[in-house]
Amino acid sequence: MNTTIAEAHTVNHPVVSSDRWVSERKALLAREKELTRLHDQIARERRALPWERVEKGYVFDTPEGRRTLSDLFGGRRQLLVQHFMFGPGWEQGCPSCSFMADHTDGMNVHLAHRDITLVAISRAPLTDIERFRRRMGWQFSWASSNDSDFNHDFGVSFTPEELAKGEVCYNYGMRSFPVGEAPGISVFYQDDAGEVFHTYSTYGRGLEVMMGAYQLMDLTPKGRDENDVPYKMAWVRHHDSYEPAPTAGSCCDARV
Repeated sequence: MNTTIAEAHTVNHPVVSSDRWVSERKALLAREKELTRLHDQIARERRALPWERVEKGYVFDTPEGRRTLSDLFGGRRQLLVQHFMFGPGWEQGCPSCSFMADHTDGMNVHLAHRDITLVAISRAPLTDIERFRRRMGWQFSWASSNDSDFNHDFGVSFTPEELAKGEVCYNYGMRSFPVGEAPGISVFYQDDAGEVFHTYSTYGRGLEVMMGAYQLMDLTPKGRDENDVPYKMAWVRHHDSYEPAPTAGSCCDARV
């Protein structure tokens, strides 16, 4: 007799009465509220960080022509930059950065109403960026920093010499890194005088703030289901490159 995936999970997991379930759920809710309060406290501490003035005059290629960092704000005071891994000569952007970017278009109207502009920036030439953007069907703003130090200065691009040393400075520490481009998010503020300040950057798992799909996966019994992959996010594909998503029945059929 074949056991379905759903049955196997039921067999291997406790099944309790409704009263017991509510009791345990309320205990977890108390822990969740602790996490929410801690999250709010860290957000307050993040906003209280000192700023650094951006002294260098960065210029980017955009579909509208050459634009300064100040121009990228689009008339708003706050700028969120997704450091999108897409280097010169690459055929396509990073799948994990693309997973992040898949969440962007739906958020943008809401961010704009909170005085925030979100822009992706990559070192790939603008022609390659636009080709890939058309393939993905994205509408968000995306600029090329191809001939500037922007990516390097904000810790997401590494020179061949840095890579040859075996370690690069990423996420505020020295570590090995396999390629010359890395992911990140940086935040900037522009005051009434037009001065631009760097207020925050995050890397590594800090980038999960852009991955709403992960937060929903975390609510499910199987979670992110990444135990059988060689590294986290190894399963992620460009959204036009997935095979049809399997169902429990089709998985079982394949195993019979």
